[in-house]
Amino acid sequence: MSNREIRVRFAPSPTGPLHIGGVRTALYNYLFAKKQGGKFILRIEDTDQTRFVAGAEDYIIEAFRWCGIQFDEGVTKGGDFGPYKQSERKAIYRQYAEQLITSGQAYYAFDTAEELTALRKKYEAGKKTFTYNAAERKQLKNSLVLSEAETQKLLETNTPFVVRFKMPEDRIVRMDDLIRGEVTVHSNVLDDKVLFKSDGMPTYHLANIVDDHLMKISHVIRGEEWLPSLPLHILLYEAFGWEAPQFAHLPLLLKPDGKGKLSKRDGDRMGFPVFPLQWTDPKTGETSRGYREDGYFPDAFINMLALLGWNPGDEREIFSLEEMAEAFSIDRVGKSGSRFDPEKAKWFNHQYMLKTDNKELAGLFLPFIEKEGVMADIGYVEKVVGLVKERAHFVHELWEQSDFFFRAPASYDAKAVKKRWKQDSYNQMSALKVLLAGIDNFSSENTEAIVKKWMEENEYGMGVVLNAFRLLIVGALKGPHLFDIIALIGREETLRRLETGLHELGRKE
Repeated sequence: MSNREIRVRFAPSPTGPLHIGGVRTALYNYLFAKKQGGKFILRIEDTDQTRFVAGAEDYIIEAFRWCGIQFDEGVTKGGDFGPYKQSERKAIYRQYAEQLITSGQAYYAFDTAEELTALRKKYEAGKKTFTYNAAERKQLKNSLVLSEAETQKLLETNTPFVVRFKMPEDRIVRMDDLIRGEVTVHSNVLDDKVLFKSDGMPTYHLANIVDDHLMKISHVIRGEEWLPSLPLHILLYEAFGWEAPQFAHLPLLLKPDGKGKLSKRDGDRMGFPVFPLQWTDPKTGETSRGYREDGYFPDAFINMLALLGWNPGDEREIFSLEEMAEAFSIDRVGKSGSRFDPEKAKWFNHQYMLKTDNKELAGLFLPFIEKEGVMADIGYVEKVVGLVKERAHFVHELWEQSDFFFRAPASYDAKAVKKRWKQDSYNQMSALKVLLAGIDNFSSENTEAIVKKWMEENEYGMGVVLNAFRLLIVGALKGPHLFDIIALIGREETLRRLETGLHELGRKE
C-alpha cells in the first residue's frame, strides 16, 4: 500500500442537491490528496436510474466550482481512467459480476419482488425479520438451489434475475479504518447483497468496487453511513483477488442541538441553508436555500466546513484552502459527530468580510446600492465599506448599516427622539451648526478635536450632545464613529442635515 500513488475520489449520485455533508466529504478528500501530493477524482455514480433527478449533476459541478474545490480528473476534466460516469461504464460491470459467479462467490437469484414481499410479510406475522442470507438462500429460487440446466433455461428465456453476493458463512471479517481503528463483524449477520440488477445496471456495491479498482483509488474517504457496507466491500476485494484501498469513515454532521443527522428540515425550521447553492426541485418546484445565495463567501463556507470534524491541533480557525491542505491529516478527524452551529457559520463569514479588500467589497456592495435607486461613486463606496463592514456578517447587510451615507434621514427614530432629544438639544445643535460651518479642515480628527473642546468649554455632557448630533445626521442611534461619518459626507451635507433636523424636531417644551 505504501508504494501506491495517492488517488482519492468523490463519487456523488445525481439524485438531488448536494448536502453540505457531501461537500465536506469532498473537501477532506481534496485536502488529503493535496497534502499527500496525490490526485483527486470526481466520478458520478448514476447507476440508480429510478432516483435520477434532472439537473442534479450540473448542480454538483457548479457547487464545486463555486466552492473552489478543483478536481485533477473526472467528468469535468477527463483523464486516463474514464469514462467517469457510471452509466457510460455499463458494459464493464457485467463481466465482473459473471467473474464472481464463475468463481462461486456470487449467484443468480430469480425471486420476484412479489415473492420476496410475501416472504417478508410472512416473517413479520411471526414477529421475525426476513433476510436473504446464508440461512435462507438454500430455500429460495436461485442458482445455488436450481440445477445448472434449470438455471440456464431461465437465463435463455430472459427470466428477470439479479446477481447476489454469496456471503461466506462463519467468518469474522476484520477491517482497518483510518479514523475508527479495527472494526470486526461476523459474516452470519450480513445478507447476500444484490450486485447486479435486472435492468442491466450494477448496484453501488459492485460498481464502486470495480471503478475504485480500475481507477487505482488508494484511499476511500466517505461518510459513516457507508460503514455498514464496509464488510461487503472488503469481501468483494478479497473475492476478486484485488488489493483493497484504505478506508476512512467520516463522522456525521449533526443538528444544532446535537441530536441526529443534519437535514434540510432542520435548516427550514431554523432558518439556515443545508445546501451550497439554491436548489429548485424540478418535480415539485420547491426551492431550498443555498449558502451562495444567502451571501456567504465561498472561502468562509469551506473554512467553516473544514472545522466540522477536523481540528488542526492548534487554536487557529481561519485558513485558506492552501493552509488547510498543508495542515490536514486524517488522524485529526474525530470519530464522533460534529454539531452544526449556524451562528458560527455567520461568524466565519464575518471574519472573511473583514479580510476582504475594501475595493473588492465595494464592487460586491454596489449592486445593492443601485437596487435602492442610488448612484454612487465606487471610491466613495469603498470608504463607506471600510467604516461599516465590522458591523455586518454579509454584504447584503451593509445597506442597513450605511444607508445614511447615501441619503439624508427621511425620518427620525421615535424612541431615540424621546430618549435623546433633550430640552437643551435645539440650542446646542444650533450652536454646533455655527461651529461646524466655520471649520475648513473637516477631517475626522480635526473636527472631533474642535467639537470636544467646544463641549468642554461650555460644560456640555458629551453623551447628551453627541447622541443628539448623531440623531440629526443618521436618523437613529446607529453607525460608526460619528466624526468619521461627517468627514465622509462632508461639511455642506452635514450642515444641511443639521438644518433639516432642527426644523423637524424643533424645540422640546
